[in-house]
Amino acid sequence: MEAKAQARTVRISPRKVKLVIDLIRGKDVGEAFAILKHTPKAAAPMVEKVLKSAVSNAEHNEGMDIENLYVKEVYVGAGPTLKRFRPRAQGRASQILKRTSHTTIVVAEKE
Repeated sequence: MEAKAQARTVRISPRKVKLVIDLIRGKDVGEAFAILKHTPKAAAPMVEKVLKSAVSNAEHNEGMDIENLYVKEVYVGAGPTLKRFRPRAQGRASQILKRTSHTTIVVAEKE
């Protein structure tokens, strides 16, 4: 059995989130929380929030024991990109892409 949680259209680049989610893939849930708590990246609190939601879903919806949970899958994809413009010299403009991401975490019980 497994449970999952998603955070959609979060205003942080998928590339930055990937650095954090690679740290917790395959780890026990307790160890993953400890890693996220001590990771000095902007994406760490957001990933921790999604992991907490996945654990809660496992406990309340599926009736799993939270002591035996591990991070089975974790992945991030690109969400919609906000396009903005920045004024430049001589009347020109440069495009700025404000990227968003969709993060998914799947937890499962150890056999």
